[in-house]
Amino acid sequence: MTKSGSIKEIAKLFFKLGCIAFGGPASHIAMMEDEVVTKRKWMTRQHFLDLIGATNLIPGPNSTEMTMHCGYERAGWKGLFAAGGLFILPAVTITLFFAWLYGKYGQLPDVQPIIYGIKPAVIAIILSASYKLGKKALKNVELGILGILTIAACIYGLNEIAVLFGCGLIGLILFYVKKTAGQPKSIIPLFMLQVAPTFMSVDAWKIFFTFLKVGAILYGSGYVLFAFLDAELVATGLMSRPELMDAVAMGQVTPGPVLSTATFIGYQLGGFPGAIAATIGIFLPSFIFVTLLNPLVHKIRKSPALSAFLDTVNIAAVGVIVAVCFEMAKDSLTDWRTIVIAILSIIAVFWFKKLNSAFIVLGGAFLGFILYQF
Repeated sequence: MTKSGSIKEIAKLFFKLGCIAFGGPASHIAMMEDEVVTKRKWMTRQHFLDLIGATNLIPGPNSTEMTMHCGYERAGWKGLFAAGGLFILPAVTITLFFAWLYGKYGQLPDVQPIIYGIKPAVIAIILSASYKLGKKALKNVELGILGILTIAACIYGLNEIAVLFGCGLIGLILFYVKKTAGQPKSIIPLFMLQVAPTFMSVDAWKIFFTFLKVGAILYGSGYVLFAFLDAELVATGLMSRPELMDAVAMGQVTPGPVLSTATFIGYQLGGFPGAIAATIGIFLPSFIFVTLLNPLVHKIRKSPALSAFLDTVNIAAVGVIVAVCFEMAKDSLTDWRTIVIAILSIIAVFWFKKLNSAFIVLGGAFLGFILYQF
């Protein structure tokens, strides 16, 4: 695949996504798929799906790592850093501003009316992406069954990463059973684990190493991030739990990756230098992991056995997205107003297929602000 894109087009797209991508990793990836695959055709839907599957198996924020993959596919190493950096920038900037307000006034601004409408709107965007990616991932009946089992397992509460690896291993087993029936079989899974030492203090370097550790071993959702930070900060007395909850909430209501929470916490612990140190620390491992992983995805697809592994991981990844959408619906569709916003958003997404997802987000925010008053 030729990497002939310009840094300017990558910067423009991912800065825009960084400004409007509300709703968590599933909605970020859905918006990305719409922009990169459907509208710009920078890569095939199959390859985009392969990147999602591979990204789910490494630590770090999945949607941010997907921006890096897309940037690399379009313009090489420069594109990787441009896409990742500019996707992160808006969230970090907004969070840093709110951290300053919080430090000065002791409270956060009321953004509930806007988030009230955005959450049901992004459900429509996730459903649209799940449908398109699911059609590409669903290659046979076995994969369909695994996809349904993945959705059920995630809704039941099983660990997403365990489910993804489990589906991948089942895919390998099925491949070898079909290909070498009656012959000895061997499966060699590869795992990567990076652990950094913990240094707890409030100077910038120690803040950097603390968040570098979290970024290097973090799997899963924002709830997992909360558990990591609770152990690193609250248990050691550096922050109170209410302060940590405010920080995590700030990461969730701003656009872009929820890991911008690190910026907020870094500012509370060490001012502006602490915010910069925490931000670099938590995102740096993702840049390293994606730099190492991206060239391997093409090679994995060329291997029949590993391709079978990736196919099952892909269908499982779609299942995880559907399960996330289900959980978001339970939390977000709380009254007739949010249900109306969700229905209108779903109609807009599936009826006006060329409509930019940004308008869905903005429309949801507008309707949420209006209806919240009633």
